[in-house]
Amino acid sequence: PHKVTIEGRERITITSVEDVDSFNEQFVQLLTEAGELRIEGAELHITKLNLDEGQVMLEGEISALEYAEGEERGSLLGRIFR
Repeated sequence: PHKVTIEGRERITITSVEDVDSFNEQFVQLLTEAGELRIEGAELHITKLNLDEGQVMLEGEISALEYAEGEERGSLLGRIFR
């Protein structure tokens, strides 16, 4: 099952992750069983990535989590030219 655990706004663990769409120090965008999830913050770093187990762990200053509503993933080119 999809699960999000936040520890002190400095560490987040997410399960049921299918893919990492994009990331930098200000945001990480993931595809999960529950839809696309965007984590925003500062100095974000992926400290664990295991897509076979569907687990991602991030560290940094976490300021927001947002799930995309009603959007279909589609192809990369389709997402670029939306």
